[in-house]
Amino acid sequence: MPSERGGPDAVLFDMDGTLVDTEGLWWQATASVAASLGRSLGGADEPYVVGRTIEDVAAYLLAPDPLPQDAPRLTKVVRQLTDAFADRIEHGLTVVPGAPELLAGLAATAIPTALVSASPRSIVELVLPRLGHAFDLVIANEDTARGKPYPDPYLEAARRLGAAPSRCVAVEDSPAGIAAATAAGCRVLVASPEGLPSLPHIRAHGNLPSYGG
Repeated sequence: MPSERGGPDAVLFDMDGTLVDTEGLWWQATASVAASLGRSLGGADEPYVVGRTIEDVAAYLLAPDPLPQDAPRLTKVVRQLTDAFADRIEHGLTVVPGAPELLAGLAATAIPTALVSASPRSIVELVLPRLGHAFDLVIANEDTARGKPYPDPYLEAARRLGAAPSRCVAVEDSPAGIAAATAAGCRVLVASPEGLPSLPHIRAHGNLPSYGG
């Protein structure tokens, strides 16, 4: 339900790189799997790895020849990526400074929150206990046919919350995530190395006039 206390109707958070410092862990996991496939990753690969779904990254690692008959191989690489990422999370997860305080502040308001992640639910469930916040909704990779950078995850989150996307604030950090939230019509705030947006900033951003179009 929309907030009655001012601000956005909902705040939709990306997870990896926004609330938890896992993007380095994801890159390490992907690089290790890539190496097992005879590939070496560099800066040019970053847009195809960071903020993308595990399925998209697996297909990218197998490119340029992920043939339909290679579906079992694709499934195997997805599992390798998931396992490598989960192992690193279990041994080295860091919550982004300021995230617990921001989530606690939102919990004290009537503003619903959702976690909108490109990670599979198995990874999300590893992270959730560390955040200490009861999200009203969790959208994981399996919940939409298309993941980020497509708008589907954010549109689905807004739909399930009964909120207009244009009245939702999305907090993102990666180009793929920012593209997804923007395409969905959300108001996007970018988490930076300097930190997350403040609660007053989020509430003020949600009070802007609705976008046209």
